[in-house]
Amino acid sequence: MSLTSRAGSELTPAELYAVLRLRVDVFVVEQECPYPELDGRDLAPSTRHLWATTTDGRLAGCLRVLADEDGVQRIGRVCTAGFARGTGVGGVLMRAAMEHIGDAVSVLDAQTYATGFYARFGFVPEGEQYLEDGIPHITMWRR
Repeated sequence: MSLTSRAGSELTPAELYAVLRLRVDVFVVEQECPYPELDGRDLAPSTRHLWATTTDGRLAGCLRVLADEDGVQRIGRVCTAGFARGTGVGGVLMRAAMEHIGDAVSVLDAQTYATGFYARFGFVPEGEQYLEDGIPHITMWRR
């Protein structure tokens, strides 16, 4: 498996298409959450995309890191292709995100079933659970 990291402004059309397709396949189709996937932040120069590809070229998982205006690093759109679940690709992606972020304050909105996964990377739940597209979430911080 290979890992790629690119700024939003560096993405090729094919790379952007592959990332968006995986996110739509997982979030919109599989999890049945019709939401506005195209939020205008993917191509920003300050956005960092990370993805893992199998040796045969399939996209196994991806995430993005956004630089919020207050300097907080926001991890989001973390997803793994169905065929790659349980292989550790999520951990590989999160470790790479943590290397990119360094010691900066970071936040993510976790589906509640995944809080233990994100806790392994120093994230702590803060606030109340909430529903996003019918799925329980909680905000998690790493300070």
